[in-house]
Amino acid sequence: MPRSQLPLNAIETFLVTARHLNLTHAAKELCLTQGAVSRKIATLEAWFGFPLFERLARGLRLSPQGSALYPELMNSFHQMVTVAEQARQQQTVVRLKAPTCAMRWLVPKLVDIEQRFPEMQIALTTTTEHSVNFKTEPFDAAIVFGSHLNAGDLLFEEALTPVVSHRLAENAQFSGMTFLHPTRDKTDWSIWLAQFTSPLPSAMQKNQHFDTMDLAITAAIQGFGVAIADETLVQEDLLSGRLVRPYALSVKTGASYRLVVREGSAKASGLRQFRDGLLNPASRDDALPDETVPAGHA
Repeated sequence: MPRSQLPLNAIETFLVTARHLNLTHAAKELCLTQGAVSRKIATLEAWFGFPLFERLARGLRLSPQGSALYPELMNSFHQMVTVAEQARQQQTVVRLKAPTCAMRWLVPKLVDIEQRFPEMQIALTTTTEHSVNFKTEPFDAAIVFGSHLNAGDLLFEEALTPVVSHRLAENAQFSGMTFLHPTRDKTDWSIWLAQFTSPLPSAMQKNQHFDTMDLAITAAIQGFGVAIADETLVQEDLLSGRLVRPYALSVKTGASYRLVVREGSAKASGLRQFRDGLLNPASRDDALPDETVPAGHA
């Protein structure tokens, strides 16, 4: 076997077997079969070119070469484990699940959190799902979206408002414009139009439907039409001028985005830092003025 192919996964097998001098006990500790333990040891012996054990009628005995190697390999293995454990403790990995529609709001917050807490790494998984089940899903925290939610911490309530690209902003009546929908139905636009006091003459004559709000917002930025979007999700786009609000009216839908975390996690300290960073970002004085009303109230 080439020297470059040292079977590292067999080192632990050798150390455990040398400690027990019994294949049955070693296999039980390693959660392997006796045959698997024997094969790993044979592979390591083939690499070294000499036997590590002497097979006796009632068990095993370390060979002279194995006896010489055992303390050296044990010290090296413990040192490797220690280094790995220190590295693991120094960096907290928070596994976060979040709906794709929240990315425009979430990503700047994650950048801020990792700058404030350099030892933290956020492993982000995006999804079109709006819920989480910690019993079956391998996440430490999740952002969930829906109506009448009360679990976890409130991040923000959904408030819908029309947005268009700067070059389309002069068309206040949306004449001939395509209406961009964040879902496969017209629910969001219908909620906002129900609260708008002056009916639009061309309301929803031309329509384009998307699978997520983020896609509809992106299409609006590119001048495809007028989108209905959550005012919090488009705040950065409005501040930068990528989007414009033709009307100040925002309508709350009763839905909200909330942060929930896994209870009893071994990463409790890291999760507290993550939660604090998400709920208490750097203060800003550039809030956008608006006129917000709950859905169903004129």
